Amino acid sequence: MGARMDVRFETHEAGAVRLNVAMAGDPAAPLIVCLHGFPEYWAGWAPVMAGLAGDFRLAAPDQRGFNLSSKPEGVGSYRVGHMVADLASLADSLSPGRPFALAGHDWGASVAYAYAMAHPRRLSHLVIANGVHPVCFQRAILDDEAQRRASQYINRLRAPDAEALLSQDGFRRLLRMIEGFSQAPFMDDAARAAYVEAWSQPGALTGMLNWYRATPLVVPPVGEPAGEVPILAMPDDAFMVRMPHLVVWGEADRALRPSCLDGLDRFAPDLSVERIADAGHWLLHEKPAQVAAAIRAFLSR
Repeated sequence: MGARMDVRFETHEAGAVRLNVAMAGDPAAPLIVCLHGFPEYWAGWAPVMAGLAGDFRLAAPDQRGFNLSSKPEGVGSYRVGHMVADLASLADSLSPGRPFALAGHDWGASVAYAYAMAHPRRLSHLVIANGVHPVCFQRAILDDEAQRRASQYINRLRAPDAEALLSQDGFRRLLRMIEGFSQAPFMDDAARAAYVEAWSQPGALTGMLNWYRATPLVVPPVGEPAGEVPILAMPDDAFMVRMPHLVVWGEADRALRPSCLDGLDRFAPDLSVERIADAGHWLLHEKPAQVAAAIRAFLSR
């Protein structure tokens, strides 16, 4: 992990959902909320948090459906608006009335974008690490055949038998999926055990997969027409990112191609992109010091 960091855990009641939140850094320092993606949990951000804890207050929740947070039943409980409401409740508790910085990776990036669009005045800065703006990602899936091919796993994760397949043999396929998105040298025996423990929490695997089942993202089979794509019928103004926005992008990502960034500047007038050539999808683990330095420099603007 590099730098040492003391982590304490708090429980936040967000309506009917209880969030397990890892906290680090000085409680009086500027706040950064860090949102993990699939199939991680709060510790997806831990290596980067360790590099920032000396100067910032950091909060990394297990998002609903993951690890030790609540796992409400039903696919409808995992529409992004519910995760935005969870985040809004947590942010209002940690930083009432004061803008804060928000960082998201993978699915956490999707929640971060949605929060930024819904609550622009609450954010001082938005940081995305190998995550996608919803319109740009949908267009990439439709227009870039290689991205469409790379995204077919989404349909497999939506399938009714996904839980059974992914939990077999000690979550063998889920572990292999992590290693399939980019190099994963961080997955040593201790990390594997921690991930398997998080996935083994009652209801966790279904909760995690329900994020994919609930999204309106359209992923047509390769070579087939898309049909109706609701998000592209909506006005651009609904998807604007109005605060300073940094994207840190590992260019060796096998799940998200560079086309996912095409057109982002149309939605983010104050956009900075930092590319890391020798990092992939798990850049938070692969290059934590470089990611932390990019965030620190961006927040000091």
